[in-house]
Amino acid sequence: MNGPEPEGTRLAVPMHGPEWAELTHECLVNIFSRLSTAHIWTGPLLVCKSWRRASTDPSLHSVFDLESFFRSGTELPRWWLPEFEKKIDSMLISVINWIGGSLTEIRTRHCSDRSIILASERCPNLVVLLAKSCPSFTDKSLSRVAFRCPNLQELDVSYCYEISHESLALIGRNCPNLRTLKRNLMNWLDPSQHAGIVPNEYLDSCPQDGDLEAAVIGKCMTQLKHLEIRFSKISAKGLTSICDGCIELEYLDLSGCANLTSRDILNASENLKSLKKIVKPNFYIPRSVFHTERYGHWRLYDERFQTDVFRI
Repeated sequence: MNGPEPEGTRLAVPMHGPEWAELTHECLVNIFSRLSTAHIWTGPLLVCKSWRRASTDPSLHSVFDLESFFRSGTELPRWWLPEFEKKIDSMLISVINWIGGSLTEIRTRHCSDRSIILASERCPNLVVLLAKSCPSFTDKSLSRVAFRCPNLQELDVSYCYEISHESLALIGRNCPNLRTLKRNLMNWLDPSQHAGIVPNEYLDSCPQDGDLEAAVIGKCMTQLKHLEIRFSKISAKGLTSICDGCIELEYLDLSGCANLTSRDILNASENLKSLKKIVKPNFYIPRSVFHTERYGHWRLYDERFQTDVFRI
């Protein structure tokens, strides 16, 4: 039969999709738990009140992780501006205020003493602190972390040039569970890699005394298993201090440590019985890359190895 359907028998078809704003708080939290920290901040937080409440649920923020955001793209000059630093600080401070002592991991870049000091005061259960490329992260706040976050197991202060051996010593003495330290420096052998991105005055402030930091590591961080000190200006003496003190090391990254030779590394590390991997500073640097008046020691290495390039 092809006649018209009797009135009232046709099923009603919804004219729009599901009411996402009407989902329960529990459902929204479950959905948002699949998002990264960066996605939560650029999405759900900005939609509506119910989404914002769900986005700030403490269960979503025991880990503050923006590292994946920074790592996913090319470094930008604006990241080094004070305005950007303030934004990162504001985000971290907000999370700390939401959950306080439940925060166990901080993984970010370009924050400052402002947020790190608050973290030290409100997050005593902190286990991981990754705060790389932070021009305004200083001994002042890291010292507070040392005294108030005794459960710290992993610390990454790479490219933080206002951090010195003094606060590193406090971390070693007050955080007995520390197993991982990453204290990498920027490539001072070829500053052109950072030209136009990192401010020149910051590049020029690169820590000079690698042996002093090495002595602190060897004396105060004897339980380390993982150590990265890329492009440190450490000498054979400093490396010996580390290897004699940190006998449980399993991983050691010496990439770019231009003052070390293969013989230095072999002699210093021969007693590291637990060592599984060591990354040596094996690289080639064409003489034309550098001005001999600034890097006069390249000529010495050229003569030593009788080659046109520097090689360790």
